[in-house]
Amino acid sequence: MEMKEVIARINELAAKNKAEGLTEEELVERDKLRRIYIDSYKANLVAQLENTYIVQPDGTKVKVKHK
Repeated sequence: MEMKEVIARINELAAKNKAEGLTEEELVERDKLRRIYIDSYKANLVAQLENTYIVQPDGTKVKVKHK
C-alpha cells in the first residue's frame, strides 16, 4: 500500500470515527495503518539525519553522529 493510500484511509477512518464511531475491525485497521505511517516517518527521518553534515567555521564538514 502506498503512503498516500495509507494517509487517505487513516483520514477516512478518523472522519467516520467522529461521525458515527468505528467497529472493532476498523479500530484494528486504524491502529495498523497508524503504525505503518509512524514507522515510515521515523525511517525517513533517520535516513535524512544520516545524510546530514554540520559545517564547521573552518569549512570542514562533520557527519552527524548517533547518540
